[in-house]
Amino acid sequence: MARSIFQSCILLFVLASCNSGQGSGPELPSGPVTLAEIDRRIMEDPSDPSRFAQRARFHESRDSVRAALKDWARAIQLDSTSAIWHIAMGDLYYRRIDLIKAEGEFTKAVRLAPDSTEARLKLAELRLVKREYAEAMRWVNDALRLDDQDPKAYFLKGWIHREAGDTALAISSYRTAVERDPAFYNAYIALGLIMAERHDPLAMQYYNSAIDLRPESVEAWYDRGMYAQEHGQDSVALASYDRIKAIDPKNATAWYNSGYILLEHQHRTKEARAEFSRAITELPTYAQAYYNRGLTFELEGALDSALLDFQRSLALAPDFDLAAEALGRLQEKGVKVR
Repeated sequence: MARSIFQSCILLFVLASCNSGQGSGPELPSGPVTLAEIDRRIMEDPSDPSRFAQRARFHESRDSVRAALKDWARAIQLDSTSAIWHIAMGDLYYRRIDLIKAEGEFTKAVRLAPDSTEARLKLAELRLVKREYAEAMRWVNDALRLDDQDPKAYFLKGWIHREAGDTALAISSYRTAVERDPAFYNAYIALGLIMAERHDPLAMQYYNSAIDLRPESVEAWYDRGMYAQEHGQDSVALASYDRIKAIDPKNATAWYNSGYILLEHQHRTKEARAEFSRAITELPTYAQAYYNRGLTFELEGALDSALLDFQRSLALAPDFDLAAEALGRLQEKGVKVR
């Protein structure tokens, strides 16, 4: 069975997407919400860097990274003293995996704002991505010397410990993060994942805390479902996947995992087949769903239908050994495999 396709937070943009809710953008003009309105304001006063910054934020919100970079460059050209704008520029280079330019912008921000923690944490994250754990920790500790209450710093410290293989210290740091900020969703997810690896029931408490904060989080519901599925709590797992289906009906993995439980744990082949079929509808290249649907046919003696699904599975994933073994079983049962 496939493991989770969701991650609590990828290494890139840890501080951008896994923060405690504190804003980091410059104070921008209020009012305009369309590109045309922002363009008009720029035309009225092209010497005002905040208007270019506002348009950069607009482009960022629409994933127009190249256009955003141009506007941040223009804003910085007009006023190179804003550390926050250099951080914003560095974030965009980060999104493009241009770590050298990102580091340059974050370093400039540190020089411009020696009392700010944000750029230091960005540099720590960059070092973490490069697996330079000692240097990453140095930047985090530097930030904590400036503000020993910053929950983002403790979260990042936990991430560094986790990547370096010290889960005990990771747990300690993540717990400190949620003590400093009880609404720190990603710290609860991180704690849940570690506890799940340890088969510790506390995992469910952390996932539930994350769900309380973000009731529509597919990630949190999925992690909760996986823990329950792997620890004999079928009803909890099925309820978690049903919640995902309600939030995102096209989520093929939720349909697949429900089918897996119905088939492997409860031997309800017909109901399992319906779940696998829906997974295939939502993701036609889902080789595992074809394979498991084939198993339901095989168990019910519909061997020709099983043959078709096993063949589709193997066509999508030529190295899928279980599907190849299933075809071998059908041959032994007298089915002509073409």
